[in-house]
Amino acid sequence: MTASELAVVILAAGKGTRMKSKTPKVLHRLGGVPLIGHVLHTAAELGARHTVAVVRHERDAVVRAILDLAPGTIIADQDEVPGTGRALEIGLEALPADFDGDVVVLSGDVPLLDSVTVGRLVEAHRGERDDLTLLSAFYDDPTGFGRVIRGRDGAFESIVEHKDCTDEQRRVTEINSGVYAFTARAAREALAKIGMQNAQGEKYLTDAASIIKADGGRIAAIAITDNWLVQGINDRAQLGATAREYNRRILERWMRDGVTIVDPDTTIIERNVTIGTDVEIQPGTQLRGATSVAEGAVIGPDTTLVDCEVGENAVVKRTDATLSVIGPNATVGPWSYLRPNSVIGPGAKVGTFVETKNAQLAEGAKVPHLSYIGDAEIGPRSNIGAGAITANYDGVQKHRTVVGADVKIGSDNVFVAPVTVGDGAYSGAGTTIRKDVPAGALALNASPQRNLAGWVERHRAGTAAAEAAAKARGDAPEDATAAESE
Repeated sequence: MTASELAVVILAAGKGTRMKSKTPKVLHRLGGVPLIGHVLHTAAELGARHTVAVVRHERDAVVRAILDLAPGTIIADQDEVPGTGRALEIGLEALPADFDGDVVVLSGDVPLLDSVTVGRLVEAHRGERDDLTLLSAFYDDPTGFGRVIRGRDGAFESIVEHKDCTDEQRRVTEINSGVYAFTARAAREALAKIGMQNAQGEKYLTDAASIIKADGGRIAAIAITDNWLVQGINDRAQLGATAREYNRRILERWMRDGVTIVDPDTTIIERNVTIGTDVEIQPGTQLRGATSVAEGAVIGPDTTLVDCEVGENAVVKRTDATLSVIGPNATVGPWSYLRPNSVIGPGAKVGTFVETKNAQLAEGAKVPHLSYIGDAEIGPRSNIGAGAITANYDGVQKHRTVVGADVKIGSDNVFVAPVTVGDGAYSGAGTTIRKDVPAGALALNASPQRNLAGWVERHRAGTAAAEAAAKARGDAPEDATAAESE
């Protein structure tokens, strides 16, 4: 097919009452993308010359989302006349007046339908020179769906909506999926003749088929075998079931592309994620947004990455990270929390119960345990001892901590930003760093330790601690005049 001959009209005007949500139905997310985003993607892959979205309910929110996802989309507003027939009529009016190619009709709440399937529909439509070609499917329980009625010879006769079916027609299990390929001419002529004399009082798009047939046009219904492709979303139960199936398909594709997924039942990978070969994904892992994972990395278990970049052979376990970069051969976790703009350099380490935010760790830097590193730069090969805190907020503004190369920071240090620690410097345990430390210096808070002998027996008399202390010395507790010693 050529782009100039094809237009796509996406029906997205419905209210979606059964979703019971303030969010418009087509903006509910599946695989990290709004439902209508999947449909727009399919339209783009078809190479359509024109894509039209027909909108009404929560119009402004839906339009913002559509134009963010596909800026070239033509927006058409459905009027007060109800029904899918009127929606398509509005969509056709939005096309250039001289457009005379083929028109594919898609629904904004059918996310799994792919461009390959729609492309085959268009090819069959054109190959047979049909005026209308539609996709159908066979359902064990077709309740609620329009039925495809065929003659004794198997040729298409009509589509009858469920509420308008006779008892005999309701026993038909072939349903209309709502996916169509029309010639623009046949669609315009048929839609102009459609009335609203039906159980719903709507302008049914399905009536176009009967009109085209009565006018001598050619119509075909092509049954698909994968019913998930035409699964519409009407409530949250259907959304959940479709999301589960969509995720299963994504996981299967990645596994066939050389990714090890240890437990598919507990793994979620969204649509826009990219993964290299020989990546291993452990149980309980979620890869969301635009996350990318390079070759040989190990992710999980129990890890969530949102819009993150992970380098080759990195190991990330039991970690929650958002908008962060984890370099090649770096290790993160377990139980690490990477907030936005954390950059963990090549071979660097973020360890157990460490939180980072707007922080950069250079190559080989380490923050192994129990620390908060925010608004900070940690230089190459520097080691931050357990319990370190960057006190970056003075109550009004955020300030940065800069630690140079090959620095050794003792346990339980507090950096009162803004502060800089020079290359090769050391600090003692328990140090509060309030001013810059020159390169090669040792930072200390020199306050000698004092031991107050007999304090427990004097102030906690009768306790188990007092008795243990007396027993350890082998004498009775000292009296209140006992001397203090350093």
